[in-house]
Amino acid sequence: MRKLIDILLPLIGVLYPFLVYFGMETVPPHVFALALAAVWLLRAPFLWREPGGRWMLGVALAYCALLGVSGESSLLRWYPTLISLFLLLTFGLSLACGPPVVERIARVREPDLPAAAIPYTRKVTWVWVGFFVFNAGMSAALTLWAPLKWWTLYNGLIVYFIMGPLFAGEWLLRRRLRASA
Repeated sequence: MRKLIDILLPLIGVLYPFLVYFGMETVPPHVFALALAAVWLLRAPFLWREPGGRWMLGVALAYCALLGVSGESSLLRWYPTLISLFLLLTFGLSLACGPPVVERIARVREPDLPAAAIPYTRKVTWVWVGFFVFNAGMSAALTLWAPLKWWTLYNGLIVYFIMGPLFAGEWLLRRRLRASA
């Protein structure tokens, strides 16, 4: 069940801009709110145990409640910004309260991570913090000032063309550093 839930939340995140684009005129905001709340509630038992998971869950459910009660379709466009801010806080706080997120991810694959790799994981976490600052700002600006088509194009496609090279570049750099070590 956990694997299904771990797939469901990111999948909805990826599809969300397109669901909003194609459904905004026909699906009432409270239906979006209920669907999002259901996904977050399915994830709740796992978030409850993660650092920052409780506040993330609380803010997400508050967003869903606001969306459902207000019925404002314009609020639908704020969800990608909210997710970027969640990730920004998660990565940023991990730098202050350690270990950094990238180090945690690296230790899943390599529990005995060499001490020399720790500063590298910290730098990569900073890169992701920068990306999430940029992405939250871009998503918010498009929400406020751009047509729905532009918002959908950025949040549903372009952002992944930005993330792809970040992942690939980090992977290539890591392989290069390992080879030279």
